[in-house]
Parts: sequence; structure tokens; C-alpha cells
Amino acid sequence: GAGKTIMAGLLLKELKYRGLVQRVLIVVPGHLRDQWRREMKERFGETFTVVDRGMMNATWGRNIWQDEPHLITSMDFAKQDEVLAALGNAHWDLVIVDEAHKMAAYRYGQKTDKTIRYRLGEVLSRNCTYLLFLTATPHRGDPENFRLFLDLLEPGFFVDTDMVAEAVRNRENPLFLRRLKEDLRDFNGVPLFPPRYVHTPKWFLNDDEKRLYNAVTEYVEKSYNKALQKEKRNVAFALLILQRRMASSLRAVRRSLERRRERLQQLLRLGQWLSEQGDVDEEALEDVPEVERLRQEEELVERLTAAETREELQEEIELLGQLIQLARTAERQEIETKLRQLQTVMADHRIQSTGEKLLIFTESRDTLEYLAEKLQGWGYSVVTLHGAMNLDERIRAEHTFRDRAQIMVSTEAGGEGINLQFCALMVNYDIPWNPNRLEQRMGRIHRYGQHKEVHIYNLVATDTREGRVLRTLFDKLERIREALGNDRVFDVIGDLLPGASLKELIVDAITNRRTLDDIVAELECLPDEEAVRRLQEAAQMGLATRHIDLQRILGEAQRARENRLVPEYVEKFFERACQRLGIPLQRRQDGLWRIERLPYAVRNVPADFKHRFGLLHSEYLRFAFDKDTARRTGAEFVAPGHPLLEAVVEAVLAAGQDDLRRGAVFYDPDGQLDGLVWLLEGEIRDGGNAPAGRRLFALYQPLVEGRAAALRFIPPALLWNLKPAEGGTSHSGPAALQRDAVIAAAIEHALEPYRRELLEQRQRDVDIKRRYGLRSLQQQLADSEAKLIDYATRQAKGEDIPIPAIQNEERRRDELRERIARLEMTMRQEVTLAPTEPRILGVARVLPMPARITALSEDPEV
Repeated sequence: GAGKTIMAGLLLKELKYRGLVQRVLIVVPGHLRDQWRREMKERFGETFTVVDRGMMNATWGRNIWQDEPHLITSMDFAKQDEVLAALGNAHWDLVIVDEAHKMAAYRYGQKTDKTIRYRLGEVLSRNCTYLLFLTATPHRGDPENFRLFLDLLEPGFFVDTDMVAEAVRNRENPLFLRRLKEDLRDFNGVPLFPPRYVHTPKWFLNDDEKRLYNAVTEYVEKSYNKALQKEKRNVAFALLILQRRMASSLRAVRRSLERRRERLQQLLRLGQWLSEQGDVDEEALEDVPEVERLRQEEELVERLTAAETREELQEEIELLGQLIQLARTAERQEIETKLRQLQTVMADHRIQSTGEKLLIFTESRDTLEYLAEKLQGWGYSVVTLHGAMNLDERIRAEHTFRDRAQIMVSTEAGGEGINLQFCALMVNYDIPWNPNRLEQRMGRIHRYGQHKEVHIYNLVATDTREGRVLRTLFDKLERIREALGNDRVFDVIGDLLPGASLKELIVDAITNRRTLDDIVAELECLPDEEAVRRLQEAAQMGLATRHIDLQRILGEAQRARENRLVPEYVEKFFERACQRLGIPLQRRQDGLWRIERLPYAVRNVPADFKHRFGLLHSEYLRFAFDKDTARRTGAEFVAPGHPLLEAVVEAVLAAGQDDLRRGAVFYDPDGQLDGLVWLLEGEIRDGGNAPAGRRLFALYQPLVEGRAAALRFIPPALLWNLKPAEGGTSHSGPAALQRDAVIAAAIEHALEPYRRELLEQRQRDVDIKRRYGLRSLQQQLADSEAKLIDYATRQAKGEDIPIPAIQNEERRRDELRERIARLEMTMRQEVTLAPTEPRILGVARVLPMPARITALSEDPEV
């Protein structure tokens, strides 16, 4: 969720500040595109242009991928052939891919099957400098699939799965960092996430509901198997959608049946029921925006049939009429059984008397409307959220749920992009057959900022085919959760299932391809101890490559608190800078700030400013320097990295160049300092002349009787404790004469230790590259050379070897030799580090504060 965008945004800012990144591409599933764009704008001030079909058409005749520096696009749009061709001609400094596991490849014997999304990953891998993959499910229990996934990050780094396993055992996988939220602690060791309890109460359909369920399931089973025999896979897929409606609610299945009968009657009159165009890409359909996905699903359910003759279609229409009548009979009850179960959950948690908030998920819009009607009729305040709502409407729904409504009823659209950690009770009114969606739902409330224990209820009828499969699975997961002592089991359901996905098991049960007893027995046959072992292995796969030194992190956190640029300092600086630059800054009556017109001299920034910080506007009517204030009032948050602040900083630096060269005079309120404070920027570069690190240093040089004494390092933040001297900005002293001595001291006592620090880290990285990357390439080269020797031997014996096969292998051998040479040169460059001459940014003369200015003096008792 937001954690991924925060991590990506922080990385982007870091690389920008280092001057390493200008062109950035974000690739995400379509339903997350707007969320990413909003998060990057609101949190980091980074503006991204969306590239879709409309944008491509509007920019016909030019390559939008090359023209714009900040772009965001959907994975399934970018994978299209004509789009991929244009994308392949652009180069990016940084590419960020969310839900990156969707770029999958599989190995069958000697053949590698690459999905279209994987080929997109190969293009991105070739055409960027930095590549960040974000995924919650990188390892799906298939080691070769995982190795091929890592191959996109660093092609050829791991030649086989054994080498991946070796790197994991040695905790040396340099490509992969995993953090499980169950393991996360604050600096005091307290878990960041409270416990999560998942309940699956046992309940049964009543007689009318059971008659309807059996009749619909029998219809789905027969039609599904008939469609598969005729190779009508779209029809089979449509019938499974109908079965999911049956599991959702009586209203959902009744309305789907009615719409299907009405559409088939129309097709019968037109004589067009035999037409079926193309194949439905079920995997791609999972990732399209919900409103479009549901539209396509309804279209399939309504118009596709396994009937091949007019008589067969007429029979099916009559059968649908019987099913609709059964549904209406079941609906005549005052309340259906599943809704009674929801009432029980609400009563158990006493939400009516406590006001506790409740989040209800369903897959069906019909069910959503049904639940909202019933709950409002019971006197509850209800807000709904679904895929047909735009981003602003979803945000308003989130705020309404937080501030006014007690219950939110949501479709899958609520499983992504919203934060509901103020709610701790959730009901899955129906269960998605994709475990990832189940985990996404839970993540809406079980997330950072949740302070209560989370309770989640799965409402699935025990006496249905899919219900028995799901209940067996949930019962086993509960036993494993108790054995593990945490609830991470839902994150890795796929590692537990015996050779099939959850959807495949449910489909087998519904279509009776295997008996229900066989499927349940298969789920139960895996001993709990073995299941626990599997899940532990899955959780450990690809853990962090480097040991986390908590004490070092605590120390860094303390230093960060000491050195942070607090909002009050930023605000005071900005106010004074505006006075100096003639910027008409005004304090609003509500306490916020306003600039009605930013002067041209400030807006006239260098060409690369937009790439580094974003667009600069001519007016800013509501902004604040405190994050909480900005969030509470909806004002713009101005902080380091914001274009407005950075433009003012650059204008001040430009206006103050002469002052910086002359230096400035400060008073020390403590009366301890009497000397010069030098500020220097030091940089280390590697053998490729690329920056390896850059740091700010401060040197203090006492003046004793006007003569400079020995230099010593001080924290640069010490300047914040000093008071600028009133009057002039110059002071007599030996500053000009000490420049060479200061630079020499900085190189010897600051940059050299810094170089050794960087070298130690880089040496570790190079050692890992040598053990895995170089070894993998050398093994592939040895295999290629052995293959060529085998070809030559067989030719000598008179065997006919195709010339293209030999030429292809020779090209592969030569390419491997070149890659080995490149990698060896890169490793040498990475550990060849040298400091550049430090750049003096400024020098300050610091004097003890005269007693006439302040009455402050040191008090030993204090």
C-alpha cells in the first residue's frame, strides 16, 4: 500500500539529490495507476504524466516515452507490441515496477516460457540504470520461476536455482530484500502491527437456499464441462463467474440469472448465440480497473453459452427461468441465512452500543447494494465504495467512513489504495478465489497505524462445494497459525497448497472433475508439521542480505532527531528569505501562508530544476510548513524538496554568493567558541569517475591571540545554535591564509576515513558479485565452449550439424566473454576509490557573545 509508494518516493528523492536521476518511469497494474500518481504528488511533490492510449493518440508522430521525464503507465498497456516497440527506444535513469511478480517466466525442461509481461520486464531491464521491483509475493514456490524473476534485475547473476539457494543460505542475495510486517518492531522492540485473528464461523444454508444452490451448481457443472469439451474456454470462464455470484448473495445470483436469460432470449431471436470472438485473458482481466472488469464479466455471463443448436439454447433459457423462480422463492424469506450470520457477528462485537466501525467486503455490486439497503434499514449509517467511483469520490467515501458513517460496504476496489486503520473489524461477505485479494482486503485495516487487535470474519456456507474447500483450508491455516505463533499464513497460502492454486481446487470441486472428498483429503494429507516447515521456508526465502544492526540504527535515529531541520526553522528561513528577495509572502487569517504572485526572478530557474524538484507555479495560495497542519487543512505542504522552497533556496544562494565568499560573523551564546568554522563538501569517486559518496563536513579552528590553532571536526548543525552578528559580515582574521591547511586536514582526517568506509561496503558487494555473478557467467561460458567442442567432435565423425546452430552458440560464447570482461572491469572500478578536492562552501568567524547583547551566562549548577 502506501508503504511501497513511500519507499519508492524516498529512493527517488535520494537519487535526485545525488544528481543521479532525472528520467523516471513507474509501471503499475492499471487499477493502481491513479493511486501512485496521487501519492507521488501529495507526498513528494513529484508530478507524473500518465501514458495511456489517449495520450499516445494525442502525441501521434512523436515518442512520448522519450519526450517526458516523469511518466507512469499500466503494465498491461505497456506490454502491447506497438507500445513496447516505442518504449524500447527510450532510456530511463530509474524504473519502478509495482506488483512486479506479474512479470513471470516459467521453465519446462529445457524450454523457458516467458509471459508477455516478462518480455516487458526484459525491455525495462535493458533500458534503465536503476531498477526497483516491488512485490509482496516474489516467490511462488517455484525456484526456477524465482530465479528468472531475479534475472530481470541482474541478467545472468544466478546461473541456476542451486546458486540462488546458496546465496539465501549465506544471506548474500544482493538483489532481494524482504520485510514481513509481522517481524517489524519500533526502536523499543514493540511490534508495529497488532495481532490479527481470522474467524470462519460454521453455518448452513436453509432448505430453499440449498435447493437453489444445488440447482445452479448442477447447471454450472454440466455447462462448464460441455464448454470445455467443445474448447469454448470463454463460456467455461463465464459460468464460473455465475457460480461466484451464487456464493455472494441471493440477489446477486438472481439478477445475474435474469440478465443472462434476457440476453440469451435476444440472441435466440437474432440467431447469433454461436459467435464467440477471441480468448479472454483471465490474468490480464484481474488487473484492469474494477468497473471495467465487472463490465466484461457481466458481458460474458450474459451472452456466452455452450448451446450449439436452437433447441439446446431454448432448453437453457427454460432452465434459467426455473433457476430464477428458485431464487425468488429463497428471497421471499425475511432475511437470508448469510445475512443472519452477519447480524451475529455484529451482535457479538456489540457495534450498535459501542459505535465500533465495521468494514464489509463483497465481490458483487448487486450484493453491495443489497447490504447497504438492509443495514440502513436496521438504523446504521452506511457508506459504500466501488470501482465506478473516481479517485475523488473514493477519498470522500474514506473520509465519510472515518468521520460519520459506522459501516462501509465495499467491493474489491476498497482493497487497494485506501487506509482504514481506524477500523478493526472486517467481514468478508464472500471470499475471493484469489488469495492475494484476500490478503489485500485484510491489509486495509491491518496496517501501520492500527492500534487495536484486528478481527476478520469469513462468511462461507459449510454445506457448499466451495465452502467445504475454503473451510478445510481456513481450519488448517488456523492450526498452522497457532503453531507458528503469528498470522503470516495468509501471505503465503500458495506455498501450502499441494500443487494447485486455490482457484483450481474450487473449480475442481464445483465442476466435479474430482470428488469433493478427494480434494478435502488432499488438503488434509499434508501434515501440519510439514505445512509449518513449508511456510517457515517460504517466509525465510530471500531475507535481507545484510545483518541489521539495531544499535547502529538507534544511534542514527538519535542523530537524525538532533540534526533534523524542524518545520519552525524552515518557516523562519522562508519568511526571512522572502523579505530579502522581495517575495510578497502573506500570513492568512487561518494561519496558513499565501503568495499571490511569485516574482519572475525566483521562477527563472535552471532547465534541470523541473527534473529535480518538479513544476514551479506562479502562485501558492494555501501552504504550510508543518505536515500535520497541511494534512488537517488540506493545504500544500512545503518542506525540503518542494519546488517552492528549493527555488527560494537557489535564489538566496545566487544572491548571496559574494557573502559566502567573504564569510560571515556569528556569536556563540555559550561563549565557548572563538575562531573559524569552515564548511566543506567532500566527494569520493570511483574508477569510472562516478560519485560513490558525498558528505558535508565542518571544521572548527580556534584563534588564540589572533593565530590559528589546530583544526577539529564539529557537527555542521552547530551553526543553528549560533546567532548572526548584527552589522557587517566581515571580520579581520587569517581565513584566506588557512585555505590550503583546511583542505589538507579535510582530506586526511575526513575524506580518507570516509573513503575506507565506502570501500569496505563496496568490497563486500564486489565479493558477492564475484561469488555469484562472475561465477555464473564463467559456468555459462564453460557450458557454451563444451557445446562447441561437442559440435566439432560430432562434425569430425561425419555428423551433420546445422551451421546456424554453431553460429548461434559462437555468438553466445563471444557475448559471455564480453560480459565477463565488462563485469571484471566494473568490479575493479567499484573498488578503486579516490577523494576529490573538497569544495569550501563558506567560512564563519565565531565570537563569544558580548555581555551587552545578552545576559545569558554559564551556570555550573544548571
